[in-house]
Amino acid sequence: MLAPYLPSAAVTIIALVVYLVLGANVGRARGRYGVAAPAVDGDPTFARIYRVQQNTLEQLVLFLPALWLFALTIGDPWAGLIGLVWPIGRILYAYSYYRDAEKRGPGFILTAVPTIILLLGAIVGIVRAALAGA
Repeated sequence: MLAPYLPSAAVTIIALVVYLVLGANVGRARGRYGVAAPAVDGDPTFARIYRVQQNTLEQLVLFLPALWLFALTIGDPWAGLIGLVWPIGRILYAYSYYRDAEKRGPGFILTAVPTIILLLGAIVGIVRAALAGA
């Protein structure tokens, strides 16, 4: 049953692993910069690491449903290909934001664009299915 959706399943796993690594980075940064839970403020470097993880969580909420709705309504190979850009963008976003928050733009764009494409495609696919009576 999963075989027709392997590209989207693979992208989902990759996205979740990226999120897991970013969360682990926050845990390490808490120790390194002396920010005990539940505090989320402190050293500016810690704040950047924490914001990357939180922003990634915020983006996942939109990305994953858009990915799967696109896969189901338009086609999985395209969903997987478009969706693969998202974790690459998240990695670039994290790398850039960790060093200088002002330089996070390219990574953000590589996250936002595939999400928007997947969401718009899913909307088109759902409307098309509804009009066809499916």
